[in-house]
Amino acid sequence: MPSRKKRKSKLRKIWNFIWHEDSVLSWIVNIIIAFVLVKFVIYPGMGLLLHTTHPVVAVVSGSMEHDGNFDEWWQSQHTWYESNGLTKQDTEYWMFRNGFNKGDIMILKGVDINNIKVGEVIVFKGNSVDPIIHRVVKISKQNNIIYVQTKGDHNKDSYSALGETNIPKDRIVGKAVFRIPWLGWVKIGAVDFINMFKGA
Repeated sequence: MPSRKKRKSKLRKIWNFIWHEDSVLSWIVNIIIAFVLVKFVIYPGMGLLLHTTHPVVAVVSGSMEHDGNFDEWWQSQHTWYESNGLTKQDTEYWMFRNGFNKGDIMILKGVDINNIKVGEVIVFKGNSVDPIIHRVVKISKQNNIIYVQTKGDHNKDSYSALGETNIPKDRIVGKAVFRIPWLGWVKIGAVDFINMFKGA
């Protein structure tokens, strides 16, 4: 019995230290616990539910940003889209038709390449270190294999150097379904902070 009381007393002390004590050490422990929960419980759990290895991504470039409103964006980009068989009417019904910004968080779900439509936003493994998030602008079939082509809304063209002109199903990570503005700056800031020390 005394040992059980001691265990309960220790657990109570630990609980109070983590959740009630207002010290620097308690804050550090809370941050570590939050990181472990997000990294090893919440993130994998979301991936399982949404059928993708990357259920949440931070937008790290401005390639999907729009300058001004939709009409201003179309005016600056219409030549490319019209020469590729897409009209203003096609584009104004796209999800995320006003693009999104560097620092936004995008929620993804897994998608079968057979169900991808022109205008949807996907994340794929390109020729860069980080996965790329761009809009599907073309779907083609070669030797019975489906490929998609993407383009950043802010970019002048689809870039083969990025690996976005012939994307097969095994390079597609997921489809963007929801946007949370600005929250991704937390990750971008943390990565920049770590890289600053690596370069030192």
